[in-house]
Amino acid sequence: MKALRALALLGLTTVLAACSPGKSAAPQAESGSNVIRFATDWRAQAEQGGFYEALANDEYAKRGLKVQIVQGGPGVNVPQLLAAGAVEAGMGSNSFIALNLANEGVPVRAVAAMMQKDPQVLIAHPGQGIERIEDLKGHPILLSDASVSAFWVWLRSKYGFTDAQVHKYTFNSAPFLADTSVAQQGYATSEPYTIEKASGLKAKVFLLADNGYPSYATMILFPQAQIDKNPAMVRAFVEASAKGWHDYLYGDPAPADALIRKDNPEMTQDVLDQAREKMRSFGIVDGGDAKVAGIGTMNDTRWEAFATMAISQGVYPKGLDYKKAYTLQFVTPAKP
Repeated sequence: MKALRALALLGLTTVLAACSPGKSAAPQAESGSNVIRFATDWRAQAEQGGFYEALANDEYAKRGLKVQIVQGGPGVNVPQLLAAGAVEAGMGSNSFIALNLANEGVPVRAVAAMMQKDPQVLIAHPGQGIERIEDLKGHPILLSDASVSAFWVWLRSKYGFTDAQVHKYTFNSAPFLADTSVAQQGYATSEPYTIEKASGLKAKVFLLADNGYPSYATMILFPQAQIDKNPAMVRAFVEASAKGWHDYLYGDPAPADALIRKDNPEMTQDVLDQAREKMRSFGIVDGGDAKVAGIGTMNDTRWEAFATMAISQGVYPKGLDYKKAYTLQFVTPAKP
């Protein structure tokens, strides 16, 4: 689980103050209307594999695009880069990101969701009588500050979890391993594997999406100015990315994996392989509505459900125009 993935609350003043040209992490782009610097939300990994596959297989180039993937990390904040115009497009980790921007009046929209299911999970010890996610009520749960402002809002709303259960998570699983009563956050594609690899523990894993969490993940974000100026470019990027994701999961992932390992030398092939298998088995990319409408699909009903949940928990004002967070112009909307 990476800290910036779960970022939930974002102030426009903070965004703009942090994004002077001298502080931008994005490299300078070539001139040209079809040049896209695409900022990811973390270091290169399988959870971004479809974009790397599209780049490696020239899916972007075939559509006349010059794409550069700007690798994320601890010092890179995608909403900041987008708000400052430092990149042409970026990755939105979850639905809170797009709604934050809409709430702050930043004209950036989600144009597609490459993951129908947010890979967020809660991880618990076996043999503790925890067979369903609701069984975690009353148990200590290790959560990052960002997660408390994101999916924890939904857990409180749906299951009646309380803030007294929250214990600080520092992205170290040692406290979880030391206490069988404790649960922790994670990603379906990451922590369950690394925990088992390090300790031999085969933990209980609860995918929030399979329990009703309505957030999209790995969304493609474009500024409204880019959408208005060059909708064909945006559409081409969405189509190429969707093709890349299909090929990364069901074709030859070697070209993408090579680029991922080049950008992030700490990444290992076994981690990439198991993450890809988890994305397939959980239907994270092509499950749900994507089975019918294709990779990247979104719909109004799901956005409304997410916004209603967040507004009911006081995250956003009642008058929020949540439809400013996204557009269905570039995807085939699935019928709810």
